[in-house]
Amino acid sequence: MGERRTTVLAAAALLVLAACWGSTFFLIKDLLERVPTLDFLAVRFTIASAVLLLVAPRAIGRLSPTVRKHAIVLGVLYGFAQILQTAGLAHTAASVSGFVTGLYVVCTPLLAAAILRTRIPAITWAAVALATIGLGVLTLNGFSIGYGEFITFLSAILYALHIVGLGAWSTPAHALGMTILQIIVIAALCTVATLPDGVVLPQTTGDWVSVLYMAIIVGALALFAQTWAQAHLPPTRSAIIMSMEPVFASLFAVWLGGEQLTSRLLLGGGLVLVAMLSVELAPRRAVEGEVPHIAV
Repeated sequence: MGERRTTVLAAAALLVLAACWGSTFFLIKDLLERVPTLDFLAVRFTIASAVLLLVAPRAIGRLSPTVRKHAIVLGVLYGFAQILQTAGLAHTAASVSGFVTGLYVVCTPLLAAAILRTRIPAITWAAVALATIGLGVLTLNGFSIGYGEFITFLSAILYALHIVGLGAWSTPAHALGMTILQIIVIAALCTVATLPDGVVLPQTTGDWVSVLYMAIIVGALALFAQTWAQAHLPPTRSAIIMSMEPVFASLFAVWLGGEQLTSRLLLGGGLVLVAMLSVELAPRRAVEGEVPHIAV
Protein backbone atom coordinates (compact mmCIF):
# COMPACT_ATOMS: atom_id res chain seq x y z
CA MET A 1 0.00 0.00 0.00
CA GLY A 2 2.91 2.35 0.79
CA GLU A 3 4.46 1.70 -2.62
CA ARG A 4 1.13 2.44 -4.32
CA ARG A 5 0.84 5.75 -2.45
CA THR A 6 4.36 6.68 -3.54
CA THR A 7 3.66 5.97 -7.22
CA VAL A 8 0.42 7.98 -7.05
CA LEU A 9 2.34 10.86 -5.44
CA ALA A 10 5.02 10.60 -8.16
CA ALA A 11 2.37 10.71 -10.89
CA ALA A 12 0.76 13.71 -9.21
CA ALA A 13 4.14 15.45 -9.05
CA LEU A 14 4.62 15.01 -12.81
CA LEU A 15 1.09 16.29 -13.45
CA VAL A 16 1.80 19.40 -11.36
CA LEU A 17 5.07 19.74 -13.28
CA ALA A 18 3.17 19.68 -16.59
CA ALA A 19 0.79 22.33 -15.23
CA CYS A 20 3.73 24.53 -14.17
CA TRP A 21 5.30 24.23 -17.62
CA GLY A 22 1.96 25.06 -19.22
CA SER A 23 1.51 28.10 -16.97
CA THR A 24 4.68 29.73 -18.29
CA PHE A 25 3.41 30.26 -21.85
CA PHE A 26 2.43 33.91 -21.41
CA LEU A 27 5.44 34.75 -19.27
CA ILE A 28 7.92 33.33 -21.78
CA LYS A 29 6.13 34.82 -24.80
CA ASP A 30 6.24 38.27 -23.22
CA LEU A 31 9.78 38.01 -21.85
CA LEU A 32 11.33 36.80 -25.12
CA GLU A 33 10.27 40.02 -26.82
CA ARG A 34 13.04 41.72 -24.81
CA VAL A 35 15.52 38.98 -23.88
CA PRO A 36 16.91 36.51 -26.48
CA THR A 37 15.95 32.92 -25.80
CA LEU A 38 19.41 31.49 -25.13
CA ASP A 39 20.26 34.45 -22.88
CA PHE A 40 17.07 33.79 -20.95
CA LEU A 41 17.94 30.10 -20.59
CA ALA A 42 21.48 30.88 -19.44
CA VAL A 43 20.30 33.36 -16.79
CA ARG A 44 17.44 31.12 -15.70
CA PHE A 45 19.51 28.00 -15.11
CA THR A 46 22.43 29.92 -13.58
CA ILE A 47 20.07 31.37 -10.98
CA ALA A 48 18.52 27.94 -10.41
CA SER A 49 22.01 26.46 -9.87
CA ALA A 50 22.98 29.17 -7.40
CA VAL A 51 19.77 28.80 -5.37
CA LEU A 52 20.08 25.02 -5.14
CA LEU A 53 23.75 25.21 -4.17
CA LEU A 54 22.86 27.65 -1.39
CA VAL A 55 20.08 25.38 -0.13
CA ALA A 56 22.03 22.11 -0.35
CA PRO A 57 25.76 22.84 -0.79
CA ARG A 58 26.83 19.29 0.09
CA ALA A 59 24.32 17.36 -2.02
CA ILE A 60 26.65 16.86 -4.99
CA GLY A 61 29.49 15.78 -2.70
CA ARG A 62 27.33 12.92 -1.40
CA LEU A 63 26.98 11.45 -4.90
CA SER A 64 29.23 8.60 -5.97
CA PRO A 65 31.46 9.17 -9.02
CA THR A 66 29.15 6.95 -11.10
CA VAL A 67 26.02 8.89 -10.14
CA ARG A 68 27.82 12.16 -10.93
CA LYS A 69 28.64 10.87 -14.40
CA HIS A 70 25.00 9.91 -14.89
CA ALA A 71 23.83 13.37 -13.80
CA ILE A 72 26.30 15.07 -16.14
CA VAL A 73 25.09 12.95 -19.07
CA LEU A 74 21.47 13.80 -18.22
CA GLY A 75 22.31 17.50 -17.95
CA VAL A 76 24.03 17.45 -21.35
CA LEU A 77 21.02 15.73 -22.93
CA TYR A 78 18.58 18.24 -21.45
CA GLY A 79 20.78 21.24 -22.20
CA PHE A 80 21.26 20.35 -25.87
CA ALA A 81 17.54 19.57 -26.14
CA GLN A 82 16.76 23.09 -24.89
CA ILE A 83 19.21 24.65 -27.36
CA LEU A 84 17.93 22.62 -30.34
CA GLN A 85 14.30 23.33 -29.45
CA THR A 86 15.11 27.03 -29.21
CA ALA A 87 16.93 27.04 -32.54
CA GLY A 88 14.04 25.19 -34.15
CA LEU A 89 11.59 27.85 -32.97
CA ALA A 90 13.36 30.36 -35.21
CA HIS A 91 12.51 28.27 -38.28
CA THR A 92 9.05 26.87 -37.59
CA ALA A 93 5.71 27.91 -36.14
CA ALA A 94 5.34 27.67 -32.37
CA SER A 95 2.37 25.30 -32.71
CA VAL A 96 4.36 22.94 -34.95
CA SER A 97 7.32 23.16 -32.57
CA GLY A 98 5.06 22.22 -29.68
CA PHE A 99 3.75 19.17 -31.53
CA VAL A 100 7.17 17.98 -32.73
CA THR A 101 8.68 18.45 -29.26
CA GLY A 102 5.75 16.52 -27.82
CA LEU A 103 6.75 13.55 -29.95
CA TYR A 104 9.01 12.56 -27.06
CA VAL A 105 5.91 10.68 -25.94
CA VAL A 106 6.45 8.38 -28.95
CA CYS A 107 10.26 8.28 -28.76
CA THR A 108 10.31 7.39 -25.06
CA PRO A 109 8.79 3.87 -25.28
CA LEU A 110 10.84 3.10 -28.39
CA LEU A 111 14.07 4.10 -26.64
CA ALA A 112 13.05 2.41 -23.38
CA ALA A 113 12.40 -0.82 -25.27
CA ALA A 114 15.70 -0.56 -27.16
CA ILE A 115 17.98 0.59 -24.33
CA LEU A 116 16.39 -0.80 -21.17
CA ARG A 117 14.78 -3.87 -22.76
CA THR A 118 11.49 -2.74 -21.24
CA ARG A 119 8.41 -4.57 -22.51
CA ILE A 120 5.78 -2.02 -23.52
CA PRO A 121 2.27 -3.55 -23.21
CA ALA A 122 -0.44 -2.96 -25.82
CA ILE A 123 -2.49 -0.66 -23.57
CA THR A 124 0.52 1.63 -23.11
CA TRP A 125 1.15 1.77 -26.88
CA ALA A 126 -2.54 2.66 -27.32
CA ALA A 127 -2.11 5.47 -24.77
CA VAL A 128 0.98 6.73 -26.64
CA ALA A 129 -0.99 6.76 -29.91
CA LEU A 130 -3.90 8.61 -28.29
CA ALA A 131 -1.60 11.20 -26.74
CA THR A 132 0.15 11.78 -30.08
CA ILE A 133 -3.13 12.22 -31.96
CA GLY A 134 -4.37 14.53 -29.21
CA LEU A 135 -1.22 16.67 -29.45
CA GLY A 136 -1.70 16.92 -33.21
CA VAL A 137 -5.35 17.95 -32.92
CA LEU A 138 -4.48 20.44 -30.19
CA THR A 139 -1.57 22.19 -31.91
CA LEU A 140 -1.32 21.63 -35.66
CA ASN A 141 -2.68 23.87 -38.39
CA GLY A 142 -0.69 22.39 -41.25
CA PHE A 143 2.67 20.68 -41.20
CA SER A 144 5.72 20.43 -43.42
CA ILE A 145 9.18 18.97 -42.87
CA GLY A 146 12.02 21.47 -42.98
CA TYR A 147 15.18 22.44 -41.09
CA GLY A 148 13.25 23.80 -38.09
CA GLU A 149 11.10 20.69 -37.76
CA PHE A 150 14.15 18.43 -38.15
CA ILE A 151 16.22 19.97 -35.35
CA THR A 152 13.13 20.23 -33.15
CA PHE A 153 12.59 16.50 -33.64
CA LEU A 154 16.21 15.95 -32.59
CA SER A 155 15.37 17.84 -29.38
CA ALA A 156 12.39 15.51 -28.85
CA ILE A 157 14.72 12.51 -29.10
CA LEU A 158 17.06 14.09 -26.54
CA TYR A 159 14.15 14.82 -24.19
CA ALA A 160 13.08 11.18 -24.54
CA LEU A 161 16.61 9.99 -23.78
CA HIS A 162 16.59 12.23 -20.70
CA ILE A 163 13.32 10.67 -19.54
CA VAL A 164 14.65 7.16 -20.15
CA GLY A 165 17.92 8.00 -18.39
CA LEU A 166 16.11 9.33 -15.33
CA GLY A 167 14.00 6.17 -15.27
CA ALA A 168 17.14 4.05 -15.25
CA TRP A 169 19.44 6.09 -13.02
CA SER A 170 17.49 8.26 -10.57
CA THR A 171 16.82 7.14 -7.00
CA PRO A 172 15.05 9.05 -4.21
CA ALA A 173 18.27 9.29 -2.20
CA HIS A 174 20.19 10.87 -5.10
CA ALA A 175 17.38 13.07 -6.48
CA LEU A 176 18.56 16.39 -5.01
CA GLY A 177 22.24 15.99 -5.86
CA MET A 178 21.44 14.79 -9.38
CA THR A 179 19.08 17.73 -9.89
CA ILE A 180 21.70 20.29 -8.85
CA LEU A 181 24.42 18.78 -11.05
CA GLN A 182 22.06 18.54 -14.03
CA ILE A 183 21.08 22.19 -13.72
CA ILE A 184 24.72 23.30 -13.40
CA VAL A 185 25.52 21.45 -16.64
CA ILE A 186 22.46 22.94 -18.40
CA ALA A 187 23.45 26.44 -17.25
CA ALA A 188 27.02 25.94 -18.51
CA LEU A 189 25.86 24.71 -21.94
CA CYS A 190 23.37 27.55 -22.43
CA THR A 191 25.91 30.15 -21.28
CA VAL A 192 28.57 28.84 -23.68
CA ALA A 193 26.01 28.86 -26.51
CA THR A 194 25.12 32.52 -25.96
CA LEU A 195 28.57 33.94 -25.03
CA PRO A 196 29.68 34.78 -28.61
CA ASP A 197 26.93 37.45 -28.84
CA GLY A 198 27.13 38.50 -25.19
CA VAL A 199 24.54 37.83 -22.49
CA VAL A 200 21.50 40.13 -22.46
CA LEU A 201 20.03 40.52 -18.96
CA PRO A 202 16.43 41.42 -18.08
CA GLN A 203 16.02 45.16 -17.58
CA THR A 204 12.79 45.57 -15.60
CA THR A 205 11.58 44.39 -12.21
CA GLY A 206 8.72 42.52 -13.84
CA ASP A 207 11.09 40.66 -16.15
CA TRP A 208 13.31 39.68 -13.23
CA VAL A 209 10.27 38.40 -11.31
CA SER A 210 9.35 36.24 -14.33
CA VAL A 211 12.91 34.91 -14.62
CA LEU A 212 13.07 34.12 -10.89
CA TYR A 213 9.75 32.26 -11.08
CA MET A 214 10.99 30.22 -14.04
CA ALA A 215 14.39 29.61 -12.44
CA ILE A 216 13.27 28.58 -8.96
CA ILE A 217 9.76 27.14 -9.38
CA VAL A 218 9.66 25.91 -12.97
CA GLY A 219 13.41 25.25 -13.16
CA ALA A 220 14.95 24.00 -9.92
CA LEU A 221 11.88 22.63 -8.15
CA ALA A 222 10.37 21.19 -11.33
CA LEU A 223 13.50 19.28 -12.33
CA PHE A 224 13.87 18.01 -8.76
CA ALA A 225 10.23 16.81 -8.86
CA GLN A 226 10.85 15.06 -12.18
CA THR A 227 14.07 13.43 -10.97
CA TRP A 228 12.39 12.19 -7.78
CA ALA A 229 9.18 11.08 -9.52
CA GLN A 230 11.03 9.11 -12.16
CA ALA A 231 12.75 7.12 -9.45
CA HIS A 232 9.30 5.58 -8.90
CA LEU A 233 7.72 5.54 -12.38
CA PRO A 234 8.58 3.88 -15.71
CA PRO A 235 9.78 6.24 -18.48
CA THR A 236 6.80 5.76 -20.84
CA ARG A 237 4.26 6.37 -18.10
CA SER A 238 6.14 9.53 -17.14
CA ALA A 239 6.19 10.77 -20.74
CA ILE A 240 2.44 10.25 -21.15
CA ILE A 241 1.70 12.21 -17.96
CA MET A 242 4.04 15.05 -19.02
CA SER A 243 2.33 15.24 -22.43
CA MET A 244 -0.43 17.11 -20.54
CA GLU A 245 1.77 20.22 -20.74
CA PRO A 246 0.22 21.64 -23.98
CA VAL A 247 -3.25 20.87 -22.60
CA PHE A 248 -2.52 22.98 -19.53
CA ALA A 249 -0.98 25.67 -21.75
CA SER A 250 -4.21 25.85 -23.75
CA LEU A 251 -6.33 25.94 -20.61
CA PHE A 252 -4.26 28.82 -19.20
CA ALA A 253 -4.60 30.58 -22.57
CA VAL A 254 -8.40 30.35 -22.26
CA TRP A 255 -8.45 31.27 -18.58
CA LEU A 256 -5.89 34.08 -18.49
CA GLY A 257 -5.42 35.04 -22.12
CA GLY A 258 -9.02 35.39 -23.19
CA GLU A 259 -8.68 32.80 -25.97
CA GLN A 260 -11.74 30.89 -27.15
CA LEU A 261 -12.59 27.41 -25.89
CA THR A 262 -12.60 25.63 -29.25
CA SER A 263 -13.63 22.17 -30.34
CA ARG A 264 -9.95 21.48 -31.18
CA LEU A 265 -8.97 22.20 -27.58
CA LEU A 266 -11.75 20.00 -26.22
CA LEU A 267 -11.01 17.10 -28.58
CA GLY A 268 -7.21 17.25 -28.50
CA GLY A 269 -7.04 17.89 -24.78
CA GLY A 270 -9.60 15.17 -24.16
CA LEU A 271 -7.56 12.59 -26.08
CA VAL A 272 -4.39 13.42 -24.13
CA LEU A 273 -6.36 13.26 -20.87
CA VAL A 274 -7.82 9.85 -21.79
CA ALA A 275 -4.31 8.62 -22.64
CA MET A 276 -3.03 9.69 -19.24
CA LEU A 277 -5.97 8.24 -17.34
CA SER A 278 -5.75 4.94 -19.21
CA VAL A 279 -2.26 4.25 -17.83
CA GLU A 280 -3.07 5.63 -14.39
CA LEU A 281 -6.36 3.82 -13.75
CA ALA A 282 -5.65 0.48 -15.41
CA PRO A 283 -4.19 -2.33 -13.26
CA ARG A 284 -0.51 -1.61 -12.78
CA ARG A 285 0.71 -4.93 -14.17
CA ALA A 286 -1.28 -4.32 -17.34
CA VAL A 287 0.41 -1.06 -18.24
CA GLU A 288 4.04 -1.25 -17.18
CA GLY A 289 6.94 -3.56 -16.79
CA GLU A 290 9.46 -3.22 -14.01
CA VAL A 291 11.83 -0.26 -14.41
CA PRO A 292 15.31 -1.74 -14.79
CA HIS A 293 17.25 0.68 -12.60
CA ILE A 294 20.90 0.38 -13.52
CA ALA A 295 23.10 -0.40 -10.54
CA VAL A 296 25.37 2.42 -9.36
